[in-house]
Amino acid sequence: MLALADEYRRAAEALLPTGRRGSPLSRAPYRLLAIHPIELYLNAYLLAAGHSPATVRRLQHDLGSRAAHAVGATLVLRKRMLAHIGRLSERREYLSTRYDCAPAETSELNRLAASLREDAEKVSDYARAPATAAR
Repeated sequence: MLALADEYRRAAEALLPTGRRGSPLSRAPYRLLAIHPIELYLNAYLLAAGHSPATVRRLQHDLGSRAAHAVGATLVLRKRMLAHIGRLSERREYLSTRYDCAPAETSELNRLAASLREDAEKVSDYARAPATAAR
């Protein structure tokens, strides 16, 4: 799961420069490929923390619930990132990015990139650490 999240993160980073100023639709592929690895990193954390795959699947695309479960399982995230993930869920950005040609509200690209970076770093550190040191 972690390796898949890393691949989607690299794809998102490669797409970011292709967006065009003044054309929000040109940023949609980046948004989708930035939101998806956030979800995958949280999945990887939950699985590494002992949650069953069935429990993780039941969360569907609710990033807010995923983040709450991960924090409950000791993942430490900044308040600003948690708030951003909550907004992603509330606004259903995952779905609107995929299907809405002109979404009314979207995250700032810088905030989305920062959330992706923080999520990747925290989960990667946890998942790759020796079991006794990380848990």
